[in-house]
Amino acid sequence: MRVLLVEDDLRVASALAAALRRRGNSVITATTASEAAEAGPVDLMLLDLNLPDRDGLSLCREIRRHNEDIAIIAVTARGDERDRVAGLRAGADDYVVKPFSMAELQARIEAVMRRSARAFRAEPALEVGDLRLDLNARRVWLGDREVVLTRKEFALLMALARQAGTVVPRERLLMDVWQTTWGGGHTLDVHVAALRGKLDDAGLVETVRGVGYRLRSA
Repeated sequence: MRVLLVEDDLRVASALAAALRRRGNSVITATTASEAAEAGPVDLMLLDLNLPDRDGLSLCREIRRHNEDIAIIAVTARGDERDRVAGLRAGADDYVVKPFSMAELQARIEAVMRRSARAFRAEPALEVGDLRLDLNARRVWLGDREVVLTRKEFALLMALARQAGTVVPRERLLMDVWQTTWGGGHTLDVHVAALRGKLDDAGLVETVRGVGYRLRSA
């Protein structure tokens, strides 16, 4: 696995990179946000939020806007709840507070990558009315028209399609798509609005006020 380690403390970076390499990973290191942005494609980014040239949260948001597939774990000394919430809202898949053990970090890496693998495993297609989802290729068709979705939009639609016709609570959608129930309500609403726009059918994803959302089954 290709790992991008973004850490400006050279001592920490050296020790962490060595531990990751011993576990069979290919590791690229960056000490600034600028270096990280130019690092090229990787499977996982371990991101310190305290960088000398730019706040790590803004880098996380930028990376996530351009790449829905990369796994991102924030690795930082910022341990307050509001910081964890901000990191997850910025697009991180998980949040690890320093100091931490390598065993904990490895377990979190494995958990994040397992979730990613489950999202991409081969499965039969889902069909709901004129809507068809190829869960392996992550492609969607509405009738004869292909609908191009981001990774999160696809995961949201898949979570709704698997329970088509029934209300899926907001907390369940947050857990299925973002692996958290902390905050995230606005993020969910924004993704639902984007999904409706791309499906070009505002009534296909129905809002059940105070509960969640439902994919119309007929």
